[in-house]
Amino acid sequence: MIPFEATDWITIPPVMRNGEKGVVTSRTKQYDNFRVRLVEYSPGYKADHWCSIGHIVYCIDGEFTSLLKDGTEHVISKGMSYQTSDDPHNPHRSVSENGCTLFIVDGSFLEIE
Repeated sequence: MIPFEATDWITIPPVMRNGEKGVVTSRTKQYDNFRVRLVEYSPGYKADHWCSIGHIVYCIDGEFTSLLKDGTEHVISKGMSYQTSDDPHNPHRSVSENGCTLFIVDGSFLEIE
Protein backbone atom coordinates (compact mmCIF):
# COMPACT_ATOMS: atom_id res chain seq x y z
CA MET A 1 0.00 0.00 0.00
CA ILE A 2 1.23 3.47 -0.85
CA PRO A 3 -0.05 6.39 1.19
CA PHE A 4 -0.85 9.53 -0.78
CA GLU A 5 2.42 11.03 -1.95
CA ALA A 6 3.14 14.00 -4.20
CA THR A 7 6.43 13.80 -6.09
CA ASP A 8 8.58 16.77 -7.07
CA TRP A 9 10.62 15.01 -9.75
CA ILE A 10 13.28 17.72 -9.88
CA THR A 11 14.33 16.79 -6.31
CA ILE A 12 15.09 13.17 -7.25
CA PRO A 13 18.72 12.82 -8.35
CA PRO A 14 19.08 11.80 -12.01
CA VAL A 15 20.96 8.65 -12.95
CA MET A 16 22.55 8.63 -16.39
CA ARG A 17 23.33 5.46 -18.33
CA ASN A 18 24.76 4.97 -21.78
CA GLY A 19 22.67 3.16 -24.34
CA GLU A 20 24.03 1.38 -27.39
CA LYS A 21 23.83 4.94 -28.74
CA GLY A 22 23.02 8.07 -26.76
CA VAL A 23 22.14 8.41 -23.08
CA VAL A 24 19.11 7.71 -20.90
CA THR A 25 18.55 9.82 -17.78
CA SER A 26 16.20 8.41 -15.13
CA ARG A 27 14.67 9.72 -11.91
CA THR A 28 13.16 6.80 -10.00
CA LYS A 29 10.79 6.20 -7.08
CA GLN A 30 10.98 2.57 -5.94
CA TYR A 31 8.17 0.85 -4.04
CA ASP A 32 7.81 -2.77 -2.85
CA ASN A 33 6.74 -4.40 -6.11
CA PHE A 34 6.91 -1.59 -8.68
CA ARG A 35 8.61 1.66 -9.54
CA VAL A 36 7.71 4.92 -11.26
CA ARG A 37 10.23 6.80 -13.35
CA LEU A 38 10.68 10.05 -15.22
CA VAL A 39 12.96 9.15 -18.13
CA GLU A 40 14.66 11.20 -20.84
CA TYR A 41 16.20 9.72 -23.98
CA SER A 42 18.86 11.87 -25.63
CA PRO A 43 18.68 12.52 -29.38
CA GLY A 44 20.04 9.47 -31.20
CA TYR A 45 19.24 7.13 -28.28
CA LYS A 46 19.12 3.36 -28.82
CA ALA A 47 18.72 1.00 -25.85
CA ASP A 48 21.61 -1.40 -25.26
CA HIS A 49 19.36 -4.32 -24.29
CA TRP A 50 16.07 -6.07 -25.01
CA CYS A 51 13.60 -5.69 -22.15
CA SER A 52 11.03 -8.33 -21.19
CA ILE A 53 9.60 -6.44 -18.18
CA GLY A 54 6.04 -5.09 -18.29
CA HIS A 55 5.54 -1.32 -18.46
CA ILE A 56 3.01 1.43 -18.78
CA VAL A 57 4.80 4.16 -20.73
CA TYR A 58 3.39 7.65 -21.34
CA CYS A 59 5.22 10.01 -23.72
CA ILE A 60 5.28 13.50 -22.19
CA ASP A 61 7.29 15.08 -24.99
CA GLY A 62 9.07 14.05 -28.19
CA GLU A 63 8.84 10.69 -29.92
CA PHE A 64 10.39 7.23 -29.78
CA THR A 65 9.97 3.88 -31.45
CA SER A 66 9.42 0.68 -29.51
CA LEU A 67 11.01 -2.21 -31.42
CA LEU A 68 9.79 -5.71 -30.67
CA LYS A 69 12.01 -8.75 -31.13
CA ASP A 70 9.49 -10.14 -33.66
CA GLY A 71 10.27 -7.19 -35.95
CA THR A 72 7.22 -5.04 -35.31
CA GLU A 73 7.71 -1.34 -34.58
CA HIS A 74 5.44 1.11 -32.77
CA VAL A 75 5.99 4.88 -32.95
CA ILE A 76 4.92 6.58 -29.72
CA SER A 77 4.73 10.38 -29.71
CA LYS A 78 3.70 13.13 -27.29
CA GLY A 79 0.38 12.31 -25.63
CA MET A 80 0.50 8.59 -26.50
CA SER A 81 1.19 5.57 -24.30
CA TYR A 82 1.82 1.88 -24.55
CA GLN A 83 1.09 -0.89 -22.09
CA THR A 84 2.61 -4.36 -21.98
CA SER A 85 2.97 -7.15 -19.45
CA ASP A 86 6.12 -9.19 -18.88
CA ASP A 87 6.97 -10.98 -22.13
CA PRO A 88 10.20 -13.00 -22.27
CA HIS A 89 9.25 -14.39 -25.72
CA ASN A 90 8.88 -11.03 -27.51
CA PRO A 91 10.92 -8.39 -25.65
CA HIS A 92 11.13 -4.75 -26.69
CA ARG A 93 13.66 -1.93 -26.81
CA SER A 94 13.49 1.78 -27.55
CA VAL A 95 15.11 4.12 -30.04
CA SER A 96 14.62 7.88 -30.33
CA GLU A 97 15.94 9.98 -33.18
CA ASN A 98 15.28 13.39 -31.61
CA GLY A 99 14.93 12.49 -27.92
CA CYS A 100 11.87 12.30 -25.67
CA THR A 101 10.59 12.48 -22.09
CA LEU A 102 8.60 9.56 -20.67
CA PHE A 103 6.71 8.68 -17.51
CA ILE A 104 7.02 4.93 -16.85
CA VAL A 105 5.36 2.59 -14.36
CA ASP A 106 6.76 -0.92 -14.18
CA GLY A 107 6.56 -3.83 -11.79
CA SER A 108 5.28 -7.26 -10.91
CA PHE A 109 1.64 -6.11 -10.75
CA LEU A 110 1.68 -6.03 -14.59
CA GLU A 111 2.07 -9.81 -14.86
CA ILE A 112 -0.75 -11.70 -16.54
CA GLU A 113 -2.04 -14.66 -14.56
